Amino acid sequence: MEMKIAKINDVEEGKGKVVSMGGKEIALFKLNGQVYVIENKCSHRGGPLGEGQVQDKIVTCPWHGWQFDVTNGQNLMAPGMNLKSYKVEVKGEDVVIDLEE
Repeated sequence: MEMKIAKINDVEEGKGKVVSMGGKEIALFKLNGQVYVIENKCSHRGGPLGEGQVQDKIVTCPWHGWQFDVTNGQNLMAPGMNLKSYKVEVKGEDVVIDLEE
């Protein structure tokens, strides 16, 4: 099942955007025109990753500095404490997430 979560122009290049999806927050990131989506809750203490600084493909949690790869949710500080990442497509102006995964 697919769900529209944003408009492509609402996601700023090199920054995060937090979106609520079914009562759960997710973080969108646009890097080189490609959109990536991971959980918005840091696996350390629940910090808001969508508000973190992004450099290359790494987001740093604004609370305690934990780092994650936005392309796949991999935790760079504590392997094994990875976040869920979501398959996402841009269809026209819409950013669409695949909820089947």
